[in-house]
Amino acid sequence: MTTESETTQPVDQVTELVDDVTPDQITDPVVTLTYDLQRLQAEYANYRKRVERDRSLAHEMAIGAVLTELLALLDDVDRAEQHGELTGGFKAVADQLNAITARIGLEKYGTEGEIFDPQIHEALMHDTSADVAVATASKILQPGYKYKERILRPARVSVTDPTGE
Repeated sequence: MTTESETTQPVDQVTELVDDVTPDQITDPVVTLTYDLQRLQAEYANYRKRVERDRSLAHEMAIGAVLTELLALLDDVDRAEQHGELTGGFKAVADQLNAITARIGLEKYGTEGEIFDPQIHEALMHDTSADVAVATASKILQPGYKYKERILRPARVSVTDPTGE
């Protein structure tokens, strides 16, 4: 058998909590607790989204770090191919390496004649010429690589500026 004081005690505790609320705020304990629950659910949903975004970013950074380590190898393969030294089984391995890095998302960029952009190019040499109207990457010394719009290595180029008259 319960006494009246035992049954009213929890209501009194809730009333004490609600009494701290200013008069212009809601004083119904059910509405207050519902509001708190909704706020906690929204905070948890935001936390989950933030954790997933951070996890995705960490995954992309890890892949970018591995691809950055492979750039020297890819440069050696390109040089061997340019000199005609890439034949037979080594050519098959090089083709497979290029296919795998392309499938992962590594993009090679930098072509001769494109407009020089200091955001994606690194100027190693400089020249002037009347043949160009704007600063141009006239020679690609080392191609650039990017992964998901993140520059892993800028294209190293020779820049030709227009002659100043």
